[in-house]
Amino acid sequence: MTIDDEVAAMRRIPMLARIDLRALRMLAVACRRVVFVPGQVVFHQGDEGDAAYVVLSGTATVIARSGGADSIIATLGPDALIGELAIICDVARSASVRAETTLVTLRIERDPFLELLRQSPEASIAVMRHIGLRLIERTDELAALRRSERGQ
Repeated sequence: MTIDDEVAAMRRIPMLARIDLRALRMLAVACRRVVFVPGQVVFHQGDEGDAAYVVLSGTATVIARSGGADSIIATLGPDALIGELAIICDVARSASVRAETTLVTLRIERDPFLELLRQSPEASIAVMRHIGLRLIERTDELAALRRSERGQ
């Protein structure tokens, strides 16, 4: 895979799609390709958020543990970005991610990603929009859950 292929893969991620080509190329140079075998854990809930992963191929399951029980939150495939909130917000991982099939990823380390945000207002705005949309989605999900609990 060439740098241009990696940039093309990053451009398919909505949060990264509008970032300047030059800035994405610099980020791609800092990435490294990581392959996970089926069943291998990409990261555990509670781990330090040290990197995000762009899924190039394969599928992964996002699993959150609460009250002693695991819940599958999502299944992610190609063109997904995994673990970005932990590096953006500098918090522990909120869920675990496990490869379901052979999972080929680009690992984006925290420091180069944050440097991209420092240098690119467009990237910073795209990230803010992404986080805002996720917050809206979660708020809507919680409101729907509350309504269903009240029988509405």
